[in-house]
Amino acid sequence: MTVSAAPAAAAPTSPLPATITLPSGFQPEGIAIGDRPYAYFGSRADGDIYRVDLRTGAGATFAEGPGTPSLGLKIDGGRLFVAGGAGGDARVIDLRTGAVLRSYQLRPAADGPFINDVIVTRDAAWFTDSRSLTLFKLPFGRHGALPAEAVAVPLTGDIELQTGLNANGITTTPDGRGLIIVQSGTGFLFRVSTGGVTSRIDLGEETLVNGDGLWRRGRDLYVVQNRLNVIAKVTLDRRGASGEVVSRTGSETFDVPTTIAEYGRRLYLPNARFTTPSTPETTYNAVAVPIP
Repeated sequence: MTVSAAPAAAAPTSPLPATITLPSGFQPEGIAIGDRPYAYFGSRADGDIYRVDLRTGAGATFAEGPGTPSLGLKIDGGRLFVAGGAGGDARVIDLRTGAVLRSYQLRPAADGPFINDVIVTRDAAWFTDSRSLTLFKLPFGRHGALPAEAVAVPLTGDIELQTGLNANGITTTPDGRGLIIVQSGTGFLFRVSTGGVTSRIDLGEETLVNGDGLWRRGRDLYVVQNRLNVIAKVTLDRRGASGEVVSRTGSETFDVPTTIAEYGRRLYLPNARFTTPSTPETTYNAVAVPIP
């Protein structure tokens, strides 16, 4: 498996805005950036997808939501994969038109799912569910064709179901042979085989409580610790079996950031503002910081 994210783009010739204004009441959660200077944000409020030109900060609604959340996002070629939160679903959106190519009901909404994040590899898209010990896989056909339905992959091994949020952010291991998930409540990282077997990643005495979005650059894994308002940098071994927390970076611009994406040698994070009551007038933004 390989990470679908494009390599870091060349540095822009002029500074890009460090703060991006999002619509009032939007309640951002996910972010995805491809190899062009456009960021896509998902709304927890109604699932709208909002696209921003990173060169100017100008934005507009790109795709209307289904009335349920849009959380984790990833771009794969001309498609945007969307995790549907409490809606229990996943959607795949055409980046040319904003049309929904296919929707998948991963778990019934009545069962209390929380489809939280997604990573796209060479042969599948993988979704986490923070309310169960299950990953959901969309196995691709020839030339990346979308499947008729998703496959549930139970998580076994070291991970144990906890009260609160379980598997949250997801990415791939440096060697591309497995997945990495963070369990928000415990702060543990786990290496996951394609069959769902989990092994806790050895971080010594460190944990990553409130771990949310993950972004990997080579052997460096960046973990957003949302309510702590920091990005933890973890250097992993090639297999992703062990690692070391080498730094934590905060910013006065952070207001409970959640997920993370890269463009132009910067990391971009939406501020979810979980500690601020949300109203239609509540302001939201996303911010950019240099890569630690």
